[in-house]
Amino acid sequence: MYHSRRPLLHFSPKRHWINDPNGMFFLNGTYHLYFQYHPYDTVWGPMHWGHATSIDLINWIEHPIALSPDDKGYIFSGCVVVDQDNTSGFGSLNQIPIIAIFTYHDAIAEARGDTHYQSQALAYSLDGGFTYTKYESNPILENPRLKDFRDPKVIWDDARHNWLMVLSTYGETLFYTSENLKDWNYQSSFGKDLGAHDGVWECPDIFPIQVENTSETKWVLLQSLNPGGPNGGSGTQYFIGDFDGKQFLLDATCQAQLSQYGALWLDFGRDNYASVSWSNISKHDGRRIILGWMSNWDYANQTPSDGWRGKMTIPRVLTLGLHDYEYSIRALPSEEVIRNMIKAYTRSNVIVSDKFQMTIDRSENLNVSILIIDIDHITLGDYKVSLSNSKNEHLHFGLNTIDAYYYIDRQKSGLTSFSNVFANTMSKAILKKKLGSLQLSVLIDHGSVEIFFNNGETVMTEIVFNTQPFDTVSISNASKKDILIKQLELRTIKNKISI
Repeated sequence: MYHSRRPLLHFSPKRHWINDPNGMFFLNGTYHLYFQYHPYDTVWGPMHWGHATSIDLINWIEHPIALSPDDKGYIFSGCVVVDQDNTSGFGSLNQIPIIAIFTYHDAIAEARGDTHYQSQALAYSLDGGFTYTKYESNPILENPRLKDFRDPKVIWDDARHNWLMVLSTYGETLFYTSENLKDWNYQSSFGKDLGAHDGVWECPDIFPIQVENTSETKWVLLQSLNPGGPNGGSGTQYFIGDFDGKQFLLDATCQAQLSQYGALWLDFGRDNYASVSWSNISKHDGRRIILGWMSNWDYANQTPSDGWRGKMTIPRVLTLGLHDYEYSIRALPSEEVIRNMIKAYTRSNVIVSDKFQMTIDRSENLNVSILIIDIDHITLGDYKVSLSNSKNEHLHFGLNTIDAYYYIDRQKSGLTSFSNVFANTMSKAILKKKLGSLQLSVLIDHGSVEIFFNNGETVMTEIVFNTQPFDTVSISNASKKDILIKQLELRTIKNKISI
């Protein structure tokens, strides 16, 4: 059926189950992606690290499994770093070691009621990240008798000339430092009573980033949790502050935002989880590129499947801005994605008092495409964009200025009955300021939509299971007052080397 078609712009496995992205790094012109993988079923099970590579962030080649479970446990989430100076001693200056640091999850110990069934371990690669040898002295970090103790993310701290690790416990982020990637010293914790706490914290990330149009640098901490996301189930929140080598210090403006909004969310849709960033991106490139798992633990094991289940979001570039005395993250598709699209249809300066509709002659265009929409003269009302087909399947998204929220509504989008929470309500994102205009970049691929509102200030990502391609775009104006569609542009995929 159409709903099982593999996405063209997003990574998905050839077969079986995937979830969180792991250990992403860049080296010698190649992006490496590892991921939580169950190679024997289409539901979650004993976790391995799958592996794929790309030279353009669009076309991916799957490789043999990189890390498999052993007598110490399953291979849960973690990271990979390029040890350029051979601080670990596993390589040489002529043979740079690639170091994977991951969580061992001892399912047997968990079943017998132990609390400390997770520990941190190391493996090294001397062939560029394709095969790994597990460190004989694992674990490198014993569990301090915590039930949840997992998902290490390691970066090189330029200012302190050491390695920095963040990992998650039930409701806090822990910080460790090391000189050699093998011996770690606890420094501090962060997050108690800050942000969202309705679920388990996991899959953290941390990095410094320059504030746009300034010389200022701040530190960003990403922290996923499940459940407790902004619209139910899984979600990823962020914090902005500074790091002094030992502690993450929350910025006062971020503290004020948390007091007002409760949490700051990377994505308000239901299907972007465990987002982490690529390591070893060159300073010449300078981008902070992230990737997330495109699903939600509320229904991930139940979604329609045809021998494979799970996919990643599109690679996105994060930027940090300061607007109206508030720091905020913007996210937009990487330029590699944009370069892969060509203009297929454009309209400009269309006045609409009720409804504008566009039918795509070649229905495939709309199902792997980017829609760019710029609307002016917004007042009070519901401004809705709809994708639909002849089977009366509809995906709605837009802006409600009366109750002040953006939204996605997939309740009538196709197959939904596999879960009673998949499409029981629309997803919303709070509108923080009044708008007189609306800009959307909508990335559509087989089975998903990623909406970037107003240059990525707000992002919403959701999967859908329409049974027939969408072939119609409509824009509805419930206010009945004239709006101006300044631009409506459809871009379609230019090429795709492999699937």
